[in-house]
Amino acid sequence: MSITARTLDTVPRRGPGVRLRVALAGAIGAASGIAPHVLHHVGPIAGAAVVSGLTGTVVFGAIGLLLMVPSLLRLRRRFGTWVAPGIAVLVFAILFTVSTVWVGPAIRERLAEPEAHSTDHPGHEGLGASGTVAP
Repeated sequence: MSITARTLDTVPRRGPGVRLRVALAGAIGAASGIAPHVLHHVGPIAGAAVVSGLTGTVVFGAIGLLLMVPSLLRLRRRFGTWVAPGIAVLVFAILFTVSTVWVGPAIRERLAEPEAHSTDHPGHEGLGASGTVAP
């Protein structure tokens, strides 16, 4: 018997309830893992709509950090030190700050600018509505 066959024989079979629970835990883990990244993009824009100014930014930053807790604990267990989770929090804080201070205001400024629709088109001077030369 090969090593693979022996290993497969010792793996316990999982029922549909266990599979569903593991799938649900994986989905929740994926959502909470991606949420901090999404929140550092959404925070400045949605924060201004939901809770304006500094309060909105702090609320979305806190939500992002709260959703990072499972990942931070996993990093702590994997590396056996708080250095890796500390680096992860530092990277999150830097990205959130950059997004809040520069990216968010640039997007808001861009959205606030009215589009300039010019009716002056080169080569169309003197044409009337029907495309003929106006008197």
